[in-house]
Amino acid sequence: MQNHSQFPPLNSALAAMKGHCPRCGEGKLFHGFLDLRAECDACELPYQFADSGDGPAVFVIMIVGFVIVALVLWLELSYQPPIWVHMVIWLPLTTVLAAAILRPLKGLMIGLQYKHNAKEGKLDV
Repeated sequence: MQNHSQFPPLNSALAAMKGHCPRCGEGKLFHGFLDLRAECDACELPYQFADSGDGPAVFVIMIVGFVIVALVLWLELSYQPPIWVHMVIWLPLTTVLAAAILRPLKGLMIGLQYKHNAKEGKLDV
């Protein structure tokens, strides 16, 4: 059970989106680009509760996909450029946008798990 009483009120989802500990907001959440640390280096919160699964990837696909498809359609219907123009523009832009929002979305999922004390579902048999 997580003890929230000794730490000041904090928006855990926002702190985790920024890559900080969802409990104290000081320690780092990630080691590298997407790898989680074992625990917070400031308050020693163990991050074993954190399991974002495929959630961040799904949101990245939906958000980036919507933006890219809208821009592709606009460009195609407005100017009808050759296919190589589409490939030169959209492949790098898709990669950059996906990489830019993946880490904050993973942090958001972890921050919300912490805030709501979410646990893996279990069935009573």
